[in-house]
Amino acid sequence: MQQNKVPMPGSLVEIPFDNRRIQIEYQWLRPERRERPLVVFLHEGLGSVSMWRDFPREFCEAGDYRGLVFSRYGYGRSTPRPHAEKWRPDFMHRQAREALPALFDALDIGPGRAHGVPWLLGHSDGGSIALIYAASFPQAVAGITVLAPHIVVEDLSVRSIAATRQAYLETDLRQRLARHHEDVDSAFRGWNDIWLDPDFRHWDLRPLLSGLQCPVLAVQGEDDEYGTMAQIEGIHRYAAQTTLLKLARCGHSPHRDQKEPLTLAAVRHINLHTSNLK
Repeated sequence: MQQNKVPMPGSLVEIPFDNRRIQIEYQWLRPERRERPLVVFLHEGLGSVSMWRDFPREFCEAGDYRGLVFSRYGYGRSTPRPHAEKWRPDFMHRQAREALPALFDALDIGPGRAHGVPWLLGHSDGGSIALIYAASFPQAVAGITVLAPHIVVEDLSVRSIAATRQAYLETDLRQRLARHHEDVDSAFRGWNDIWLDPDFRHWDLRPLLSGLQCPVLAVQGEDDEYGTMAQIEGIHRYAAQTTLLKLARCGHSPHRDQKEPLTLAAVRHINLHTSNLK
């Protein structure tokens, strides 16, 4: 079977974050489609521009959208996290409320800006960040699609993340991840250490979900090893406009396990809520 190609490295843009300047890797997709909706892709906890592989490009082609893919601080070719720096339980809130607005400002994205108000499509931690951003800045987002998002920390998540640490230490997982990150140990430990920190067990997005005003599509696989249906059902409980998509034969990565039905549903979601699309 033919393997998906790893996308070429993106450009770098400098933004302020945590009282210093950092470099963020990013890549525009189909920028010539100026009048079409812009979809910004937010990767998972071990993701990056290249870890998405072909999905963002194929998704934007399916919906005739523009796209932006980027690697968060500590991932991909963005500025690595210093090994002595420990992430705190609010690390996703800081990404959503500090780093993402700074990136959008640097790239001229937002209300009244050159690239307009974006749609967000986030996977796992990226889905949680999309939820926080949309609830915090309701006028700055057109809508969101979240794939296997986290709104609370479940026992299942902790067990699977602990197993991932063992795989990183004992299998070729580190080698496979290394091709996607400037400093793979920094990327892995930043994510893994905070998720396994006892203080993180109290992390909870439910109090802010009632602030969601935009259209939401929440997607979960029935075989997700990192979370249960309680995650997306909780989003719907607090934000009634949420549409739920539960996918059979699907694990933690719906864009890989069930790409076609996911793409159809997400394109329909965007088009339904975009006034100039029929």
